[in-house]
This record gives sequence, C-alpha cells and structure tokens, in this order.
Amino acid sequence: MVGQFIQSITDFVCGYPLFILLIGGGLFLFLYTGALPLRKFGMAVKSLKMKQRGEGQVSSFQALMTTISSTVGMGNIAGVAIALCVGGPGAIFWMWVSAILGMTTKFFEGTLAIMFKGKDDQGVAQGGPMHVITEGISKKLKPLAVFFAVAALFGCLVVMQANQLTESIVTVCLAPLGATDGFWLRFAIGCVIGAIVAYVIFGGLKRISSVATKIVPLMVGFYFLMVFGVMIAYYDRLPMVFAEIFRGAFCWKAGFGAFAAVALTGARRAMYVNEAGVGTAGMMHGASMNAEPVREGLVAMLGPAIDSGLVCTLSAIPMIMAGMYKVDGVEGLSIALNSFDVLIPYVGKYLLEFVVTIFAFSTMFSYSYYGTMCTSYLFGSRHAQKYRYFYVFSIVAASVISLEVAVSIMDLAFALMAIPNMFAVFYLAPKVKARYKEYFKNN
Repeated sequence: MVGQFIQSITDFVCGYPLFILLIGGGLFLFLYTGALPLRKFGMAVKSLKMKQRGEGQVSSFQALMTTISSTVGMGNIAGVAIALCVGGPGAIFWMWVSAILGMTTKFFEGTLAIMFKGKDDQGVAQGGPMHVITEGISKKLKPLAVFFAVAALFGCLVVMQANQLTESIVTVCLAPLGATDGFWLRFAIGCVIGAIVAYVIFGGLKRISSVATKIVPLMVGFYFLMVFGVMIAYYDRLPMVFAEIFRGAFCWKAGFGAFAAVALTGARRAMYVNEAGVGTAGMMHGASMNAEPVREGLVAMLGPAIDSGLVCTLSAIPMIMAGMYKVDGVEGLSIALNSFDVLIPYVGKYLLEFVVTIFAFSTMFSYSYYGTMCTSYLFGSRHAQKYRYFYVFSIVAASVISLEVAVSIMDLAFALMAIPNMFAVFYLAPKVKARYKEYFKNN
C-alpha cells in the first residue's frame, strides 16, 4: 500500500508539472541565451583549464568529473532500459532534446554556484541552490532553501543504484553458481556494497573527487569501445535503430496521449540521468576553486552532453538492436544485461556487469557529498558525519526493496528539489545574462 501511494504521487508530480518545469524551463533558457550550448560548446571545452583560482576545494575539472560520476551511473544503463520499456525507442529522442536543453540549465546552475557562494559554520566556502537562494535573492527566502535541502537529503540517497547493482550481482554472478535469491543474500550484498562506499566517502570530498577523476574517463572510454564493437559487428541494424527512435518520438498515429507519454518518459528519465534543473550540479560546482562564474558555467554545461547525449545513446543502441526491451511491466538493468548477452555471446553480460558496477559505485561516492552538504546546511557541519552513516544504511536497505518503489522515491525527491532550484535560476537569469555578455565580450 505504501509503495503504491508513493508511486501514485510520483506519477502526478513527475508528469506534466515536471515536464513543463524542466523541459519548458530549459527551452526558455535555451532561447533566452540564443542557443548558447550550440554556440559556445568549443569554448566550454577550453574552459576546463582553470586560469583564476578562488575559494573552493576542487578544480573545475574535478568538479565536472565528480558531477559526471554522479550522473553517469546506473541511470545511464538501467534508466535507459526503463525508458525503452515504458516509452519505447522514441523516448531516446526526447532524452537527446533534454540533453541540449539541460546544457543551458546547467550553465546557469554552474554560473550561479560561483556568483553566490555561501559558507558553512566552519567558514568553508560552499555552493548550491540553498546558498544561491539566500545569497542571490533574499535571506527571507531561507524556508525555500531549507525545503530544497530537506528534499535533497532523500533525493541523494542512491536507492536505485544500490537496488539495481544488487540485482545484477545476484543475476549475473551468483545465480549461475547455484546461489538462491532471497532477502538475506541481497542483504549481505548490500552490506558489502555499503562497506566499500563507506571507505571512500568517509575520506571526504577530496578522496571522492580524486577517485572520480581517475575512474570516470576510463570507464566512459571502455564503455564507448565496448558499444562501438557492437555497432561494427551489427552495422546492418544501425539504420533500423535510428529509424525506430525517430518514428517512436512522433507517434501521432496513436494519438496525442501516446505522443505525450513517450515525451514525458524520455524527459523524466533524462531528469534522473543528467539532473539538469535538479540542483545537484550547483552543489558540486560551488565547491570549485574557479574564480570566474561564467567559466564554471561553461564547464558545467558539458555534463549533459556527456551523460544524456553520449552515454545514454551508447546504452540505447544495443538494447534497441537486441529488442529485449519489449517486456511486460517495468524492468531495468536486466534488459541491458540480456541485450549484451545476445549481442556478445558468452562474455557480453559480464563485460556490462563490470561497467555498471564501476558506474554504480562512482555515483554512490559522489551523491554522498550532496547529502552531506545539505546536512551541514540544515544542522551544522558537526552532524555531517551522521548523514554518511545514514547514507550507508540506505544502501543496505535499498538492496532489498522493489525497483518500482526505489525509482519512485528518487523521482519524487528530485522533482521537489527542482522547484526551488528552477525558481532561483529563473529569478536570477538576468544577472547571469549580464555577466556572460560581459565575459564573452572580453574573451
């Protein structure tokens, strides 16, 4: 009953209201800036080299890699599978649209994170929507900042990642050895996952960013080579893949309702993947030592291009080729594993299992920082360590709950985070525009 109630609330909040807020809001910002992501993509790549240093804890590149490590994860594989399962190949097209619009939104989030930094009770410089709201708009709006921080405490619990990683370990690694799936087996796996995550996150942001900077480029590169090999082996199926994507994206024959459902599915899953408009990017880029807000905004803009653009496409192509997404009900990682098992016999699912394991862990490492920041903001930095314990406990708990409930919890929390964050972005958009006009004039 509780699970069904959570799902019904999530379906409403993450339906048209969220679509209008994130996709409509992203479209507005895209037009407001004159298609900035398309015009300034090259400058964004060059901005990875930080010239001016200010207050912060990590470099712009480390901030980007840590942000990507939180977005390039289980959502790029299991999330894409869920999108295909619910909305068909057409949902991928709307993930692409969301990626372009999300680049604009993240530009604003990254810029604002540097423009309006705050400090915790220890005097450490921090960023994020809660500081943007109070420092950039008004301290009278602190209740709105608190609302965001409370929602983020739950939104940043990696329930889907832990759930799907446990599922994949049982299915791929243990079941073939004769292990019986059940509560205690999943609980034990959750404890092991939690222990590994605890080792990294209790080392603080510097250890998290150090790990993310090393593993993210390597794993994205490995995944690219893996899918590229599939594309070469089954090159004759590529035209069919993209035909299915574009045909499904505009399925007018089934009526406007079917078209809207596909678009909503793609947008909802893209929200989970690139997190543009949700506010997490601002928390990480706010920790950057970059002293130039617009330069940090350009760096932040690269995130959706990599996760929703590149990695999600890499995930979608093999699944559509194999046609394994055509199932009853909602399935996630199992669709991807079965697809690679068909396309790369004997070793495909094991290669993918290796990839998703690293992706899942990288996400779990990064998300802990967001929750820790919100805890510091709400209760003081002395309580941050307590959140890390709660975070690890949630990983263990997530390993034994259903996928549907796990996904609903994440979606609902993210939607609630997006409301105050996007309000701040819209309110402060003119200040960002004035800042980047001056920056582009001089660079």
